[in-house]
Amino acid sequence: QVQLVESGGGSVQAGRSLTLSCAASGYTASNDCMGWFREAPGKEREGVASVDSVGNTNYADSVKGRFTISQDNAKNTLYLQMNSLKPEDTAMYYCTAHEHPGCWMGGHIDYIYRGQGTQVTVSS
Repeated sequence: QVQLVESGGGSVQAGRSLTLSCAASGYTASNDCMGWFREAPGKEREGVASVDSVGNTNYADSVKGRFTISQDNAKNTLYLQMNSLKPEDTAMYYCTAHEHPGCWMGGHIDYIYRGQGTQVTVSS
């Protein structure tokens, strides 16, 4: 049974940083595509970042240059380093996993598994 467990969310002021973690069990993080999407009230779901089976990364234009997605294969964990946070980054962030080498679909994340989400709140 695949489980994805996110952690690291919280409330911060604009300009600060947070690192989200996603611990995977029953799934090998390095084999296929993983990513993050976010949902905020009144907004469309947005694919934030993905990393495919060969390490290629994709980012939403809104986070390029500020967010970095990475994996620790030894820990079977996915990360999202978020710097220079803005109030518009406020959302529930979800970790995702696919059973396919790629999952970035033009700004959307295709996935089979997802975590329960972790809330990020950025105040101005």
